[in-house]
Amino acid sequence: MTSPAVAPNRTRNAAGLLWDAAERTPGAPAFVSDEGTTTYAELAARAGAFARALRDEGVRPDDRVAVLLERGPDAAAAWFGAVAVGAIGVLVNDALRPRQVEYVLGHAGARVLVASASVLARHPRALRTEARMVDAGDVAPGETWTPADATKDTAAQIVYTSGSTGLPKGVLLSHGNLRACAAAVAGYQGLRAEDRTASLLPFSSVYGFNQLLCAVATGGALVVEASPLASTIARTLRARLVTVLAAVPPLWHQLLQAPEFIAAPMPLLRVMQNAGGHLPRETVARLRHAHPHVALFLQYGMTEVMRSTCLAPEEVDRRPGSIGHAIPGAAVEVLRPDGTPCARDEAGELVHHGPTVALGYWNDPAATARTFRPAPGGTRAVHSGDLVRRDGDGFLHFVGRRDGVIKTLGYRVGPDEVADVLFASGQVDEAVVTAETDVARGQRIVAHVVLRGGGTLEALCVFCRAEMPRWMHPARIELHDRLPRTPAGKYDLEALRHAAV
Repeated sequence: MTSPAVAPNRTRNAAGLLWDAAERTPGAPAFVSDEGTTTYAELAARAGAFARALRDEGVRPDDRVAVLLERGPDAAAAWFGAVAVGAIGVLVNDALRPRQVEYVLGHAGARVLVASASVLARHPRALRTEARMVDAGDVAPGETWTPADATKDTAAQIVYTSGSTGLPKGVLLSHGNLRACAAAVAGYQGLRAEDRTASLLPFSSVYGFNQLLCAVATGGALVVEASPLASTIARTLRARLVTVLAAVPPLWHQLLQAPEFIAAPMPLLRVMQNAGGHLPRETVARLRHAHPHVALFLQYGMTEVMRSTCLAPEEVDRRPGSIGHAIPGAAVEVLRPDGTPCARDEAGELVHHGPTVALGYWNDPAATARTFRPAPGGTRAVHSGDLVRRDGDGFLHFVGRRDGVIKTLGYRVGPDEVADVLFASGQVDEAVVTAETDVARGQRIVAHVVLRGGGTLEALCVFCRAEMPRWMHPARIELHDRLPRTPAGKYDLEALRHAAV
């Protein structure tokens, strides 16, 4: 008989989501890939094995355990195992190079690194780290385990931001944060046990990790596809009977170039979701045209709250440029620098409060104090630094980063506003807008584009002159065969800026 103490543990520790799923449906698939199927019972047993191995290594509550494994069942099991012993999990993107991995390990103060020989063999040199190494291949077979007790405010995970400038910050998330976000997202998207969710994004990002948590929370399956080729991804979606597809803007642009994705219906696909960046209106229209029967969720998020807002599918055709409303259980305000509310259609800072607000930045009290501070009324909130506006119907619209708005010829120009016009031209498949310092203008707008097949620079320039006021025109358009990405799959703005110098 289960002791009375076990149930509360399961309800507070985020790792309990896995053990609960294994109890409900032990034979249901948790992971599906070319390597085979892993059931929930097998995944929980594997997580128990990692928990036992970590305890034997001396891991104690609040120790940091880093996981450097390929996206798949072992990476998930290692994270759940670490959190189940009361440690703080740190998922490391396996696409990072040694210097970046060493930074994360050192900054987090990782006691143990769970890795595999195959991932480490990709590196040009051995890692220099004080963390003790645990080879996932040496972890003995499955174990039973009961997750350690935790409160909703107990630290569970450090997520390193994938920003394209400066050193990444470690965002400290609690068990309550993780559970609240999974419940909110699974709820408004109507996710269920029968769903098969495509796993295309790294677990080290909050977006990719949320796919894992939502699947486990609902008892659904994750379909892992590691290929970067859009045609291969599209074939996997169809062959593996995927019902839920999450992607970031660069990946959507790739998929829309694949005939396998746009030329034939996917009758089982029922949910598409975007986060990780602004999705231009023209891209939204192409997705809706390719898969009109699929519910498309346009979302806005940031690592500090995981997910902040969502535009419901029934509003997408009417308001394709909106990021919607706050997710269930949260509140979003639009504030001026003096903390007063903005008027209708006035741009101001997005301030988010609710159960997904992170604990702060790991070992960075100064940055924590700047970002995590009370909103009017005293509620602890994240001051995002992102500019949004609220229209007359109460819908939010992303304007840009406060420090990313381009000031040129006396005007303030949002990069996404320029990118929308570039996409609307029909000449480009991908476009990112950056800025350079210019003595005469203040800043100079630079557009980085990948032309669509048959598209021309001349036609693009003609369209821009017709559709944008003079101050919005790119001073220079850089042509690329492809746009560089960060390890999280987002456009690498810093690389683009250096390439343009």
